[in-house]
Amino acid sequence: MAGSQMFTTDLNDPPTFEKVWAALMETRAALMETRTQIEKNAEQMKETDKRVGELTNRFGDMVEHMVVPNLLSKFKSLGFTFEVATRDYKITDEKNGIFAEVDVFLQNGDKVMIVEIKTTPTTDDVDAHIERMGKMREYADLHHDKRKYLGAIAGVVTSDSVKNYALKHGFFVIVPSGDTFAIIRPEGNYHIREW
Repeated sequence: MAGSQMFTTDLNDPPTFEKVWAALMETRAALMETRTQIEKNAEQMKETDKRVGELTNRFGDMVEHMVVPNLLSKFKSLGFTFEVATRDYKITDEKNGIFAEVDVFLQNGDKVMIVEIKTTPTTDDVDAHIERMGKMREYADLHHDKRKYLGAIAGVVTSDSVKNYALKHGFFVIVPSGDTFAIIRPEGNYHIREW
């Protein structure tokens, strides 16, 4: 309180208990008002985050609806004939502690393609998909499924660095192209990874 104008160094007018108490109460009121404003801001931010999350989820659902119907034909043009496409495929194996959610599960008698769809994929999403692929392989092995498991990352806005990171890890990358989308396969220094 060194610079406070409430207290003076005038010995003829020393601070009284009442003046000190009034200053403390004024400070307390200001702090309470600040705290209330901070709580209001936090609530508003929470609501904004919730709405952005809902919008992102809806956008992701829309992307899935646009991508899934054409995946079978697009992969067929790359030499992969999948017979079944399943959206929102889940594994809940409590006995073995294996839990996984897959956006799109494509399969035939020889291969399975696990597709993760994100609005704006990140390298963390690629890492999470690598982990998911490991869980899927573990689950398949426990059920004597010897098919080869492949992975793909789809995104509406995919940066070159994320695209290259996914390709480097052996994933196909699905990106918008004109009215539809294109599938980029790992080539050159990158190789398709099988789980």
